[in-house]
Amino acid sequence: MATIEELTTAAQTAIDALKTDNGGAGMFAQVNNVRREFTSGEYDQAVIDKANSDFDLQENGYKTARQSEYEAISEQLDMLFHDMTANKGDKTGEWYKAIKAVKDANPKPE
Repeated sequence: MATIEELTTAAQTAIDALKTDNGGAGMFAQVNNVRREFTSGEYDQAVIDKANSDFDLQENGYKTARQSEYEAISEQLDMLFHDMTANKGDKTGEWYKAIKAVKDANPKPE
């Protein structure tokens, strides 16, 4: 896993590349219907924002991925009800299998 410093260095490289793409056209802001190139401070903030976003994705992206893949709570409760009725309130139940599949597909980083 990358440190925030490593991600900041990578973010700086990515933002610098955007400055030089398209003949050095840079990055732009739209203020009061006027398009202007980022200021030095805005470029610096873009690096910080990208590094923080990449760090958050690295540390917590699995949570977001899991949340989007889990069944609705009402569906999970229905699965649990049917598992309990069938005496499958253990690892053989459908609820357990469904949850495990999501966790396996989106492992927690070590």
